[in-house]
Order: sequence, then C-alpha cells, then structure tokens
Amino acid sequence: MSRIFKNKTYFIAEIGVNHNGSLKLAKKMIKEAKKAGANAVKFQTFKADLLASPSTPKVKYQRSTTSKKESHYDMLKSLELSDKNHYFLKNFCKKEKIDFLSTPYDLQSAKFLDKIGCKIFKTSSADIVDLELHTYLAKNKKKVIISTGMSNFNEIDECIDLYKKYSNKNFILLHCVSNYPCSLGSLNLSIIPEIQRRYKCHVGYSDHSIGNDAAILSFGLGARVIEKHFTTNKNLKGPDHKASSLPHEFREMVTKIRLAEIMMGKTVKKCQLEEIEMRKISRKSLTLNMSVKKGEILKKNLFVLKRPGTGLYYKDLKIILGKKTKKKLYKDDQIKLVDLK
Repeated sequence: MSRIFKNKTYFIAEIGVNHNGSLKLAKKMIKEAKKAGANAVKFQTFKADLLASPSTPKVKYQRSTTSKKESHYDMLKSLELSDKNHYFLKNFCKKEKIDFLSTPYDLQSAKFLDKIGCKIFKTSSADIVDLELHTYLAKNKKKVIISTGMSNFNEIDECIDLYKKYSNKNFILLHCVSNYPCSLGSLNLSIIPEIQRRYKCHVGYSDHSIGNDAAILSFGLGARVIEKHFTTNKNLKGPDHKASSLPHEFREMVTKIRLAEIMMGKTVKKCQLEEIEMRKISRKSLTLNMSVKKGEILKKNLFVLKRPGTGLYYKDLKIILGKKTKKKLYKDDQIKLVDLK
C-alpha cells in the first residue's frame, strides 16, 4: 500500500451514488474533488438485481432523503453505473490526475473492476461479512481498503483471517460508523489505535459525521486514509447528498490535516534548527566563580552554572575535577578542555 502514502494522508472523496446517474454531474464532482485536495474519488459498483430483493426496505435516512413512492430496489436501480460509464469515468480520472476507486458490492462487480484495471479496491462496511467477496480479493492479492462500520472484532477477525490465509498484507482497515450522518456520541474514535495495534496494519477513518472535527481528530489518532462523502449540492435528489461535504468543506478538512502533518513531524526527538540559538544562550555551562592560577587543581567549589550554554555542562564536571590549569583563568570564564593538562 506504499503508493497510497506517497502524499502522506490519503484523502478519498466518496462520490458514491451522488452522481445520480449523470455523467455530466460525475465529471463536475471529479473536477471539484481534485480542486479540493482529494487524492481519489470513489464510486460504487453494483447491479440492483444482485444487491437487493424487491422487498428490501429503506433505512431511516434513505426514507427521509428519497421519495416514499420509490422502493429500496428502485432507488438502487436508478443509481447504477453502466459498464460503459465505469470505463469513461476511470479514463476521465486519469486525465484529471486523480485516482479512480470504486466499491464492488458483489463478486461479479469485483471481477469487473479488476477487468478495467482498478489497482485498489474499497469494500463497504456492510460487506465485512461477505467472505466470498473477501476471499476473491485476498486470494488474488488485491490491495483493499476495508470499512468496518457495524462490525465487531470477531467479524473483523473472520475477514482478516482470509487475508492472512492467502498471505495478503495489502489491506487497510477504516474505522467507520454506518449512519448518515452519525451522531458525535457514536464516533468511538479511540478504537483507531487499537485497530492498528490488533491487526498491525495501516488504519484510516471513513467519516459520516457533520463537520471536519472528527476527521481531523482521527488523524491525530493514527488515521492515514480519510474518506468522506462528497457532493457539489446538498439539495440534489438522492440519499447521500445531505450528509456529504461540499467542495469548500472538503478543502478545509484537507488543509487542516496537511497542517497537522507538518505539526506532527517525525518520531525523532532532536533540537530543531530554530532552537539552536536559544540552546546556545539559555543553557548553562560550568563557569568559574573566582580567578585561578596557572597549575591550580580544579575543585567543585570553583564552579557555578551560568549562561551561555556554549561551554561544558554539569555532567562534564567529573571529567575536569582534579585536572590542572595550563594558564591563569578568570572569574566568569567558562572552562574548556584545552585549558587543562
């Protein structure tokens, strides 16, 4: 997964089904996502006939954002992307220099995405238990970003055991809460470092909350892939627009996390360049509190610690005690090794 992190945090603008079946709208969203700082846009690949039975009900947020006359199945059917449109959008992303990702919702869709040259697969939270899909991805050594909404550790274990079985380490786990939008009290962001510790993999966060605070906090907890739903108009028809980020909101998230990356730095403790002058002046060095003659034996009572910090430190006292001076030294001189026999 190293290529994902060439730009440090990897930002995915989840267009999903927000294209509403319109290539014109999809193109506009891709361009806006690129301008907003996204590394990738993500769509959804499914056939309604394979994904849902006609009697499947809508969930609460879908009932509030779509027509009551439209069934769950009909909603999905209207949001399908044709095979032809997948090719078109993938090529358009290449032209715009942004990665094309899509979520396969079944084995057939995963094989199709493989056929058109997708290098990274993103699985939905609901499909953490679709072990047929994950077997295919794991066995064929695919690079996979796995959302974990609605799941527990036992279910994640069952999924990741498949990747271990086929020696596939090319997966990233995304913490997620599967509601649109989800409440702040349900975010449970503290689980991010625990997921990283438990599965020894890169982790990320698929954010369905309102605003950017959760995404920014997730970065501080170790998330290095951040996904957020994306739209150009929250009032467009469709189930996911209202819980999606507008371009300026997505850009704000990217900007703040890029600043956070600078602030986080590296896991190396060292004196920073801008601290060098302060270190030289404000640290204290071994300083004579009286003049001493040439050949005098140095004792502890001859020294105090005073600024600047350009001389020997207190830890060096053991090196110089008992040594003789080569020349006369004066009060407030900071002793140097070259001054001693």
